[in-house]
Amino acid sequence: MKEMIKRNILLAILFILAPVLLYAGKQQTPKKPNVVFIIVDQWRAQATGYSGDKNAITPNLDRLAARSINVKNAISGMPVCTPYRASLMTGQYPLTHRVFMNDVMLDTTKTTIAKVYKNSGYTTGFIGKWHIDGHGRSSYIPETRHQGFEYWKALECTHNYNQSAYYEGNSDKKLFWDGYDVIAQSNDASTYISEQAKKDKPFTLFLSLGPPHDPYQSAPEKYRSLYANKDMQINPNVPAEIREKVKQDLIGYYSHMTAIDDYIGKIWQTIQEAGIENNTIIVFTADHGDLLGAHGSWNKQQPYEESIRVPFLVHYPALFGTNGKTSPILLNSPDIMPTLLGLSGLPIPKSVEGVDFSGVLKGTKKDNITHTLISCVQPFGQWNRKRGGKEYRGIITTQYTYAKDLNGAWLLFDNGKDPFQLTNLAGNPDYADTQNKLEKLLQATLKQRKDEFKPGMEYVKQWNYVVDETETVPYNTVNFEGKKIIE
Repeated sequence: MKEMIKRNILLAILFILAPVLLYAGKQQTPKKPNVVFIIVDQWRAQATGYSGDKNAITPNLDRLAARSINVKNAISGMPVCTPYRASLMTGQYPLTHRVFMNDVMLDTTKTTIAKVYKNSGYTTGFIGKWHIDGHGRSSYIPETRHQGFEYWKALECTHNYNQSAYYEGNSDKKLFWDGYDVIAQSNDASTYISEQAKKDKPFTLFLSLGPPHDPYQSAPEKYRSLYANKDMQINPNVPAEIREKVKQDLIGYYSHMTAIDDYIGKIWQTIQEAGIENNTIIVFTADHGDLLGAHGSWNKQQPYEESIRVPFLVHYPALFGTNGKTSPILLNSPDIMPTLLGLSGLPIPKSVEGVDFSGVLKGTKKDNITHTLISCVQPFGQWNRKRGGKEYRGIITTQYTYAKDLNGAWLLFDNGKDPFQLTNLAGNPDYADTQNKLEKLLQATLKQRKDEFKPGMEYVKQWNYVVDETETVPYNTVNFEGKKIIE
């Protein structure tokens, strides 16, 4: 009888303490952070209000930067859409994942960032521009090629932002976003965030926007009117004979940016209203920049600042607070996956080649990265050989840009003294020691990456990619393991 009474008392005590013990257990294992990763196409780092650009009207990004870590040396290691996205997804360099040109396919057996989050208990979502499927820019992308994303509203690629198509889930029915796709896609992202915030599982959402990539003059009139009479400042590295064209392009370019800024502000507000801001990692970045007349060129691929340097904001109040700071880390495209996984407390796959900077950002590790690699394996498209395109490999430090082509040293800039890269110091005897040091760093890096720096067409032939007479992949061709399918 006494034993029964003791047992009943013990059970009663456990019943009373159970909620307390359960709560304590939850306190010891907090929910992993959500991730909202916003990537835009062709936005150069210098073109924001918080970076000092007087052209830019970006009040929401300016507020976000004031409450975030601003990674001022974020680099697009191969400044082209598809190669960047493949590095973002895999944490690998282009000669490892083999995606060194636009419109080729990322191997679906790769370990991707979405697969890691999904396998770690996250719900995964992707909205917008995909551009790593390689089956044609308007083709249906089946679930087997979603690379780990569950929620899916995406298209391979379009720059018709006011008649923008997409496929939803595993349906092959082509749908269209209502109006300007930045607005429609951002609103869909806000809906997804609101719904996921009510659930117990953490989520990761990638929102991939097409603008401010040209065509520049297609943003809604509401945003274009803000710049119509604005006195646009033009950088000194833009030749005089093209300045009028550059001015008109800049008006359209910044109009897209202000539209994006407006809806980033609304997404941020959604996160706040859902009560999840403290434990949500918000990232804003771009796949590469835009030359927009700098050095007489447009678009990307080239190793100039306007092409390779991109904005990168990390907002994570639970870990970093809300006092804005600037980080000098040399964050390259393959470094994003391991750094995000590190900030999320998740294991980093052995397949990843990039650097995990999460410890440096948290202040628990020293930054020992002094340089990072930039490259163009094969010139094509808007910078094909007829337009001066050529293979290069280069090194970026916090002060210098150094690049060589197949004939030897090509460019050397002291970005601290010459931010617009007006004076090429390659071959300058006063910088011989600097050039030699950078060349040794480059050779060591290429050896580490097992990069033999061969002519681009050798790599094209090695992996059986299909190209046209300009050495460019046709937009409607499958390019993976030698297969070719026309839509």
